[in-house]
Amino acid sequence: MTSNDVLSMYENIAGMTNKMVVAARSSDWDGFDTLENQCAAAASPTMTSKVPAQTGASRQRKIDLLKQILANDREIRTITEPWMTQLSSRMPESRAHM
Repeated sequence: MTSNDVLSMYENIAGMTNKMVVAARSSDWDGFDTLENQCAAAASPTMTSKVPAQTGASRQRKIDLLKQILANDREIRTITEPWMTQLSSRMPESRAHM
């Protein structure tokens, strides 16, 4: 994996997380799920390959992309966590009525 490959990967992930925010805002959960799976696949090289360290402008670009990805993650959690909490609180009730 080259330095350019690393930046390309993070740019791709940042773009997908942007789309995930849009999907979450519009309650497009099928689209969200598809993007989530694509994002995981795109990030898999960070788990299986040695990602080279970045320096200079490349390092700053990587940091900026990571900040964008984290901001998108925060926005997604802001949208989905209340729904997930509500869902989990209802699940025991529905089981009790079975």
